Amino acid sequence: MNFNNREPVYIQVIRHFKEQMASGNLEPGQEIQSRRELASKLKINPNTVQRAYKEMEDQGLIYTERNSPSRITKDKQILQEVREELILQAVDSFITSVRSIQVPLDDALELIKQKYQNGK
Repeated sequence: MNFNNREPVYIQVIRHFKEQMASGNLEPGQEIQSRRELASKLKINPNTVQRAYKEMEDQGLIYTERNSPSRITKDKQILQEVREELILQAVDSFITSVRSIQVPLDDALELIKQKYQNGK
C-alpha cells in the first residue's frame, strides 16, 4: 500500500480493504490479519489500524467473534454495496474530469465503450 498525504491513513486502509473485497481478493468469511500484524506490515501505528478495523466493524465490513481473528463479512448485500460505492466513486471522478475539459457526453460514452471492450 502506498499512502497519500491528502487523507487520514485509517481511511486509506479501509478503502484498500473495500477494493480487495470488491475485486474478490478477500473472500466472504476470510480471516484477516491481526491489528498488530497489519500495523507491522504497513509500518503504521497500531492505533491507526485499530481505528480502521473499528470503523469497518461499525460499517459491517468485518466481524470479530470473541477472541477469534476478524473476518470479512458474509453479508452479500453489504459486499454489493461496497462494490457499488467504489463504482460510483470512479464514475463521479471520471465525470468531474471530463466535464472540466468539456467533453460531449456521446463522445465520452463512446470512448468508454471502446476502452472497456478492448480491455485498455
